[in-house]
Amino acid sequence: MPLSRRDFARRSAYTGAGFALVGSAGVLATAPGALAAEATEEGLAGVEGHGGSSLGYGPLIADPKGILALPKGFSYKIITRTGETKLESGESTPSNHDGTATFEGPRGATLLVNNHELAGPRSKWPHPVPLTEGLVYDPAASGGCTVVEVSKHGDHVTEWVGIAGTATNCAGGRTPWGTWLTCEETEDKAGQNGMTKDHGYVFEVDPHDRKANRDPKPIKALGRYAHEAVVVDPKRGHLYLTEDASGPNGLLYRWVPPHGFEHGRGKLDTLKDDAGVLQAPKCYDSGGNFVDDLSRATKIGTVYGVDWAPVPDRDAKSVSVRKQFKDGEITRARKLEGMWWGDGGAYIVSSYAREESPVQHDGQVWFYDPKRRTLTLKVLLGVNPDPSKDGAFDGPDNITVSPYGGLVIAEDGEGIQHLFGATEDGRTYPIARNDLNIGSAEEPEFSEFTGVVFSPDGSTLYANIQVPGIMLAITGPWRRQG
Repeated sequence: MPLSRRDFARRSAYTGAGFALVGSAGVLATAPGALAAEATEEGLAGVEGHGGSSLGYGPLIADPKGILALPKGFSYKIITRTGETKLESGESTPSNHDGTATFEGPRGATLLVNNHELAGPRSKWPHPVPLTEGLVYDPAASGGCTVVEVSKHGDHVTEWVGIAGTATNCAGGRTPWGTWLTCEETEDKAGQNGMTKDHGYVFEVDPHDRKANRDPKPIKALGRYAHEAVVVDPKRGHLYLTEDASGPNGLLYRWVPPHGFEHGRGKLDTLKDDAGVLQAPKCYDSGGNFVDDLSRATKIGTVYGVDWAPVPDRDAKSVSVRKQFKDGEITRARKLEGMWWGDGGAYIVSSYAREESPVQHDGQVWFYDPKRRTLTLKVLLGVNPDPSKDGAFDGPDNITVSPYGGLVIAEDGEGIQHLFGATEDGRTYPIARNDLNIGSAEEPEFSEFTGVVFSPDGSTLYANIQVPGIMLAITGPWRRQG
């Protein structure tokens, strides 16, 4: 049953317009530029946070090895590195690490599924995902996933191919039944960029059962577009998906399964191409006014009601999905990126907005509450005036809910790149900084962080430096934040 503009306006009158949600999904506020004022000569002093109380783990200490700056007491270990570590079949670890999830493995091990965001033909890349027999969708495509097994004590690592022949595997999502949904961030069709099959789909990868990954097929019911991430509502069975696209800006999607469908390992592969309903959001404010773009929200705690409109042609046979809607029919957002399910809903990242959007910003994190059918702005980053200076955060991308409270966010902004935390009461703090300069001394360049995720027991934070392709395991004196 759609939530009408009148219903939402009436509800807002009771809750207080723009400040409806409370509890564990409380507001996560980030004041633009606030952290820059706390930078010191020793490093980024996030210990005071924004609210003045003790927060975080102290300043980041430069890494003498030039890879990862961490607070005192923390350390890291390289799990995989392109060009150095090998798959069990002998080839190099593929490059361009991206979205990642962790799973409980055998004998206390941790399993990780790691996307490799490789676009276009294989000839472009020195280290594409190997075309392992039986695991290939399109032999012309460079991307895919590897599965990494880290032993209980971290002293042994094994890596193998989970899926190959897919394109631009950016983020994805972990399922409640213990598999990984890998997302293609492309709209290439057969014949474009050397591809022999259509791309822009979601595929399921099982880290526990290699046989289940043979003969991969796209889950066409979830649509063909520039997929970024996906989460599963374990109670209702709905899937939420983000689209990283522009011209026009991309969309958030909801997939509603057909009546009687039950999720489980391999069940998505059994769906017909048109199974269920794929929908895009239509948002409106507390006054019942239509909201054309999520960048319109300029205040932490802004709440929008959400209705859902069906997608006309989910396979985009002639027109891209996001272009099938007229102005006024749906709500858009620039750079819709990472997602994570937690606190009974979906955390959703909009990485930035520029001239193509109504209002500019350097990052938003939203929370979708499926019970209330509302989107609430949790994090808002103003445009960073000097990305080359260590301090303010910009360009949030991959995201995870922390077992120690709040969120951990990977930066894909301009200039210096961080992993940073955001608490439930509106403070942020640094966790790590990428010290690996892939540019020059005169013009330094630092790759984005990706795939931020905790181990199943919460003791280790995994993250990737996308270029050249490094998976890191971070350990230390984690404690409750906020």
